Amino acid sequence: MNEKLEKLWATKHKDDEWWSSFVTSPLAIFANWIVVDWKWLTPNLITFFSLMTGLLSAVLIIAGGQINFYIAAGLINVSHILDCMDGQMARYRGTVSRIGNYFDKVTDLIQIFFWFIAIAYAAFLQTHSVIPIFLAFTGVSFYSLRGYVKYVTIFIEVEHDNTYLEKSSHEAAILNEKKEQTAGLGAGWKKNLRWFLGEQHKFFLFDEAGFIFMLAFALITNLITPMLWLFAISQLYYGIARSWQRGQQIYRNQHKELLKPMKK
Repeated sequence: MNEKLEKLWATKHKDDEWWSSFVTSPLAIFANWIVVDWKWLTPNLITFFSLMTGLLSAVLIIAGGQINFYIAAGLINVSHILDCMDGQMARYRGTVSRIGNYFDKVTDLIQIFFWFIAIAYAAFLQTHSVIPIFLAFTGVSFYSLRGYVKYVTIFIEVEHDNTYLEKSSHEAAILNEKKEQTAGLGAGWKKNLRWFLGEQHKFFLFDEAGFIFMLAFALITNLITPMLWLFAISQLYYGIARSWQRGQQIYRNQHKELLKPMKK
């Protein structure tokens, strides 16, 4: 097995989101195998390319037309491959930085906003109804609420326990060590198949990587409005559910639960 490829595979998150787990993240690893030693190409530059590719796809969606939709669907996936590549490259090179992490997270959210603004506009032109715009607004708002609840909960815990972040990081490290890389290079087709089937439940978490698939599928099949209904309902559910869950944990002083890595 190629040592460089094995080292790159080790940079893949063990708990990747659904679509990135078995599509965009593995593709990013093979792309990094080609470019990771190009000194001029930095992780932050890849993040910038990801943002520009994502914004270009939004422009094509607004421009309309099935050919533009096909190209936009491809570019959305390319953008996400680049989004996976930047972190992998930083971990491979040992150059992980706080500003890189910040830049990555902010540009991810910017792209999500623009994608759903664009697709809501495209659906409005198709249906001549404001309902798609309302659905996109609802979905993006409650997706943002999921993140807001997570970070407000962390802020409250830190305010009441100044060692919270240290304890939480320790808990995350322990849980990460317990996770075994059950699939991948050299694992064999049976283990990879079991892993693949086991990953499918993550689709129903309706997180960022799931949006990549949903957007691309909707653009290719021209099922934009049904996708927006699914997006709005799923984010409404998770936004309310996470708010209730974290509120109950704080109210009942369930500090052990709050030390575990939080999902949006």
